[in-house]
Amino acid sequence: MNNNSSEILIVEDEKGLRTGIKKLLEGEGFVVDAAENGTDGIAFGKAKEYDVAILDLKMPDIDGLQVLKEIKRVHPNTICLIATGYASYENAVDSIKFGAFSYIPKPFTSEELLEKVNEGLQRRKLLIEAEKWKKERETSLLEIAFEKSRLNAIIHSMTEGVLVVNKNGQAVLYNPGALKLLQLNKIEIEDYIIEKLHPGLSELINLILLKHTEQKTYSKEIIINERLAIEATASPVPHPDGTLAGVVIVIKNITDTKKLETLKSQFVSMVSHELRAPMSAVYGFLQLLSDESVKLSEEQKVNYISRSKIRLDGLLKLVNDLLDISRIEMKTAHRELKDYDLIKSVKYVIETFQNEIAKKKIQINLNFKEDLPLLKCDEDEMNRIFTNLIGNAVKYNKEGGSLDITICKDENYIVVDVKDTGIGLKPAEKEKLFQEFFRAKNEYTKNISGTGLGLSIVKKIVDSYSGKVEVESEYGSGTSFKIYFPLK
Repeated sequence: MNNNSSEILIVEDEKGLRTGIKKLLEGEGFVVDAAENGTDGIAFGKAKEYDVAILDLKMPDIDGLQVLKEIKRVHPNTICLIATGYASYENAVDSIKFGAFSYIPKPFTSEELLEKVNEGLQRRKLLIEAEKWKKERETSLLEIAFEKSRLNAIIHSMTEGVLVVNKNGQAVLYNPGALKLLQLNKIEIEDYIIEKLHPGLSELINLILLKHTEQKTYSKEIIINERLAIEATASPVPHPDGTLAGVVIVIKNITDTKKLETLKSQFVSMVSHELRAPMSAVYGFLQLLSDESVKLSEEQKVNYISRSKIRLDGLLKLVNDLLDISRIEMKTAHRELKDYDLIKSVKYVIETFQNEIAKKKIQINLNFKEDLPLLKCDEDEMNRIFTNLIGNAVKYNKEGGSLDITICKDENYIVVDVKDTGIGLKPAEKEKLFQEFFRAKNEYTKNISGTGLGLSIVKKIVDSYSGKVEVESEYGSGTSFKIYFPLK
């Protein structure tokens, strides 16, 4: 420690000795304060931290041991030296017990005093260094603990699963997401985990453990069971020297993505089939009509043209339905929301099917109250809903059957019930009713055309209004569709 920066306190009631020690120490380059009694000595010693305090043991007001205790209570690293002319074993023991560094018997020489002061300064230096290292260590440990706590909080809050395995195949870190996605009840830290995992995931981990010199990341899609598919990404965890410490695996639930891919594939396949069939039929008719070697009667030509027109009408309806579904799902359909009377839409659709209704001699029963509230909706979308529902009720109804349409208010909903006396649905058919391209296939429907998209469109439009659709059906007896439109 640099003497020029060291500060020393002298507490001595004998003026000559006090003045002499002060001059001696100042001559050595120390900064010195002096107090003539114990009361002033305590005030000086508590006001600031001195490097060394030289305290007289016997003073008229307060003895040196009391001054020692008061200074040490506030500044425990101040080095205190007890000086007294009443040297005894008991005094020495008491001084050390209360925190004195050393005991100087009076009279002492200049050399003896300076030696004790320098020894005290060395001790002071060691205390300050130790205190510094202690604080740094505590700060470091707190930072480590904080970082560990923050890391654990982040990992545990992740929806993705995280699993860390050391190079011996033991689990060292995981989160709840890993348990859920790996279908495990628990993971014990330091347990050999690889054999408990799905074979596909174990293979991924071993790939890195065996190729520990390669810093490569591997990913793999794994089907855990029929209801769960995951994507696991395994990366090496290196030591600071570059050697392999273990493997970290991030597990993502891709079940919905896989289902969507399957649905897209099925959708494309069904669309291709539905488009190809009418196009092939029309192409065949055109070939017959254009082949001069084939002798056709005028009646046959009219028949082929008529059948081609029916096929093209169906194809056009299919394309329009596909476009409607695409617009609804992408939310790009133009909507003009305004207060609208649903009865107006129902009557309009019934009128458009008047020829089919009359041909099958279907009895229409329309039940509603005149004071029904208006619904904030898009008129074209309501027409699309009722065109599909009423069209199906007519198309799949029996000769001489009936169609009952009831519109009423039920608490916060306007409810439209479209009930027919037609073919009805089997339980298995009812479950698939709103799937794209689904059409019930039985002896009654084989000659009835349709795209299989109408009810899917109905469901999507009703969902867009936060409404709901309920279906009741009995095979051979008829079907009832209830649409619930929320008023607010």
